[in-house]
Amino acid sequence: MSPEDINEITTVLRERHRTTRARIVAATVLAALFGAFVGWLLMAAWWVTFVALQVFEKSAFPLTRPLTPRSARGLMWLTALNAVVFASIALAGPLMDGPWGATGGAWMLAGATCYVVLTNIGSRHMFRAALAPFGLMMILLLVESRWVGAPWSSIFIMGAAGIMVLGVATALWRTAAAARQREIEARAESERRRLEAESAVAAKSAFIAVVSHELRTPISAILAAAEDMRRNTQGSDAAKAAMISEAGGMMRTLLNDLLDQAKLDAGRMSVESLPFDLRRLLAQQLLFWRAEARRKGLRLRLAGAQVCPQWVQGDPTRLRQILNNLLSNAIKFTEQGSITLTIGAIAGQPLTLSVRDTGPGLDSAALESLFTPFQQTRVDVARTHGGTGLGLAISRDLARLMGGDLVASSEPGRGACFTLTVSLPAATAPEPDLDLTAGSELPPLHVLVVDDHDMNRRAVSIMLQDLDVRLSEASSGFQALGMLEAQPFDLILMDCHMPGMDGFTVTRELRRRSGPNQRTPVIAVTGAGEASQIAACLDAGMNDHVLKPLDAGQLISAMERALDTAPSGTDLEIAAA
Repeated sequence: MSPEDINEITTVLRERHRTTRARIVAATVLAALFGAFVGWLLMAAWWVTFVALQVFEKSAFPLTRPLTPRSARGLMWLTALNAVVFASIALAGPLMDGPWGATGGAWMLAGATCYVVLTNIGSRHMFRAALAPFGLMMILLLVESRWVGAPWSSIFIMGAAGIMVLGVATALWRTAAAARQREIEARAESERRRLEAESAVAAKSAFIAVVSHELRTPISAILAAAEDMRRNTQGSDAAKAAMISEAGGMMRTLLNDLLDQAKLDAGRMSVESLPFDLRRLLAQQLLFWRAEARRKGLRLRLAGAQVCPQWVQGDPTRLRQILNNLLSNAIKFTEQGSITLTIGAIAGQPLTLSVRDTGPGLDSAALESLFTPFQQTRVDVARTHGGTGLGLAISRDLARLMGGDLVASSEPGRGACFTLTVSLPAATAPEPDLDLTAGSELPPLHVLVVDDHDMNRRAVSIMLQDLDVRLSEASSGFQALGMLEAQPFDLILMDCHMPGMDGFTVTRELRRRSGPNQRTPVIAVTGAGEASQIAACLDAGMNDHVLKPLDAGQLISAMERALDTAPSGTDLEIAAA
């Protein structure tokens, strides 16, 4: 007996276990009906025998124990015995009412045969084992019918009907078994395609992660060099530096959009929930975009400020990202008139933020494709204004992750209105932190920069060149460990992803070993900003993190935080453990 046969028999056994109670109930009903005519003692013996077989089957063949070829054959014989005992009650028909009772017994066998088909579709061996006794009982029923006086014509008709029932039952079983096999194959094909799709998504995510890490390196260098040129040059050179910085910023925005879309596609995007000052956030957004609006001669207005709540619970970073997309698009596509940000807040209901412009508007076809990733409303939009067509799609997905939605309404020539609804429950203002280092500058430091890309190390050097910071560089995790064991440092900037030994491993080894830098603060320098990656940095023993492409202000802020929150001896022992 092949493993496939055993699997099929196991499937039928599972179904038999599920229907055990139904078989016992049916036997009880039949015993009650036949007992008054055949005799209660005989029916009681039949009922006890049948129920005992059901109990024995469940105990001898539990689903927790896999079948072997020997036990599978034993189950087939037990199934045949079950069928013999159950079908034997049909032989009581002629004893009860002569030839008419034989007809009733034949009907009962026909019905039981249909039940055999339904419960044994999964295995041809079990079907044959269960059906054969019914064929035998039909033959015995014919013999008994003749014995009680049934005419030969009735015997012939009953025999023909019995053969027809057995033939139809076999045909039905084959049809049902073929349909079941097709369903199994379809499910297997669907599962194969699902696994292929998941594998493709995982491969795409891995590819994007690698590419983003590599792209962040030159973008960091571009931004750092442009900022240094802007500070140290004047006139046309300063303008060129500003243009380079603007181009680098555009590249960073495009890269972030691509990464956000990849995370949304993979279901790995998450939102935070923390208290923040909504009024301040909205004011900052308007101030940020006011200069761009003024440059185009547009009015940037705020409506509904009087009903705006102050402290709310939600994700300020993602809300700022959505508003940036909406305000940026409104200014980009509006040549004259105004952009109005309207706040709608009703107690107990989601907050509403609407951005309305006086631009050219959109037709119905453009509205339908507005939130489709990588698709612009017109062919010339990408050439004229740039972008990937991801901003609105990402914004809507983020709004839905935050318990709301983003919809658009527009008519040609009448501008467009984008309405964001988001659930931002009221929150209490957090206690102000007592910052003893506020307004202070970094002290003289000796910093180790660990990164396998020379460009990244040079970018850090440019960003910190105006501070009293002495830099040492390591191009690999192995080199970094050697330097950390030889001399003390005040701070370590650690690239997370390096060939050979990555930053996580270096930090864990640093915390494990007793050396001059066991307690030195480590800042992760990484291109991955999702919560799981940040948690991995902290679990490895790092103190903080900064995202690539590097921003000088964010880097210095992280250095200040790390120096202010360097772990105590107790904390370090716990982390190292």
